[in-house]
Amino acid sequence: MQVTETLNEGLKRELKVVIPAGDLQARVDERLEELKATAQIKGFRPGKVPIGHLKKLYGQSAMAEVVQKSIETSSTEALNEKSLKAAYQPEIVLPEDEKDVQAVMSGDADLSFTMNFEVVPDIEIKDFKNLKVEKLVIEVTDEHLDEALENIAGQYKDYEDRAKGAAEDGDRVTISFVGKVDGEVFEGGTADDVPLELGSGSFIPGFEEQLVGAKVGDEKTVKVAFPAEYGVEHLAGKPAEFEVKVSKIEQPKAANIDEAFAEKLGMESVDKLKEMVKERIADEFGNMSGAKMKRDMLDALDAEYKFDLPLKLVDQEFEQIWAALEREMEGEGKTFADEDTTEEEVRAEYKAIAERRVRLGLVIGTIGEAAGVTVGDEELQRGLMDRARQFPGQEKEVFEFYRNNPNALVEIRGPLFEQKVVDHIAEAATISERSVSRESLQHMLEHDHEHGEDCDHPDHDHGSDAKPAKKAAAKKTAAKKAPAKKAAAKKKAD
Repeated sequence: MQVTETLNEGLKRELKVVIPAGDLQARVDERLEELKATAQIKGFRPGKVPIGHLKKLYGQSAMAEVVQKSIETSSTEALNEKSLKAAYQPEIVLPEDEKDVQAVMSGDADLSFTMNFEVVPDIEIKDFKNLKVEKLVIEVTDEHLDEALENIAGQYKDYEDRAKGAAEDGDRVTISFVGKVDGEVFEGGTADDVPLELGSGSFIPGFEEQLVGAKVGDEKTVKVAFPAEYGVEHLAGKPAEFEVKVSKIEQPKAANIDEAFAEKLGMESVDKLKEMVKERIADEFGNMSGAKMKRDMLDALDAEYKFDLPLKLVDQEFEQIWAALEREMEGEGKTFADEDTTEEEVRAEYKAIAERRVRLGLVIGTIGEAAGVTVGDEELQRGLMDRARQFPGQEKEVFEFYRNNPNALVEIRGPLFEQKVVDHIAEAATISERSVSRESLQHMLEHDHEHGEDCDHPDHDHGSDAKPAKKAAAKKTAAKKAPAKKAAAKKKAD
């Protein structure tokens, strides 16, 4: 095999690879020998078929197989021979002239092809001791603990009859109703004795709000409009009226945080419950602090490392991000004009995001490789379990997907690898601590989310899943349109 470098310009490389016809023919003969042992051809005993006869029957297909495998193996060997590390799978350009192709396939000509690619840039790892990062610390207070306990009690709330007064937000009302569209009762629009928590958003928008202030025995006409994207086509976007009768009003009653409640939750005592809750709060605050510190660390790395980027990697990253934005905008029915911006402005912003992601990916990869960072099978399995938990009730399907698509595990491995590299950097970096309030840190994280330079991507994390800091469509994605609620009647039918 002969390898010649025909282009060396910046990160761009082109290699010409030539495999002698004799080498190809030798591999074809080896393949035919393998076939000879197993081929069952009429008139010949197994293993006794002459090579010449096999070549006549299978020579062309054997050569095609050999050519394909030779391209795969020789392209890797060519990179190793030239000590080059491709940033992505090289583009292979084969002869297009039919006569040239036929000459190769018949064994009369050498196989030659070119490899076009960009190399991974040389990145000199800098001393992490010069990297200064601030760790923000939140002290768990009694107020935090009381708030968390109240939330837990609220999750186990019960209801009791409202002795007097009108229905309030959060109350549970029992109602019967008849719905009409264009003055006609529609199928599924009638139900009796339906419990409804006001403010839960269970019914179509505007329905529950009109029952606030109602009293037992009241009959009200509730006027609403079905959402334009409502699942029942003949109702979508149409105004409707519901004649509603309120038969019962109950007010929520939070559980008391006492020994009986602690026992109900499987805890030995209230003190043990409080201890467990306090630990969870501390973990939550620690995760918030870690997310902020990681973001700041990646910002520092992005500012510290400047080098030429493989353009194809940037283009691929940009196309992924842009495709996700287009799907999101289409789903929300948004245009760039709606967001007081232009496609050109948003493209420029997303291009900068793609460049940052590629730069950080290369830096993280280089640091991790130098430090010997790997993601073990047990870590990968835990990461897969964490991913499955994000889809309650579909855990089995998630595991089956990754088992059937092992290449998709990069979605799990990438963030795990990145976090381990960040932890490695943090061990050597200069870290100072500063106490802050929960509200202050939440504000910082929200600001990073809105004004950050990352966006959601399966292969790596790079800080937050933030969208670009635009008044553009990009920024609006943080406030996604709420899905259409089921109609009251549909809710009852379910």
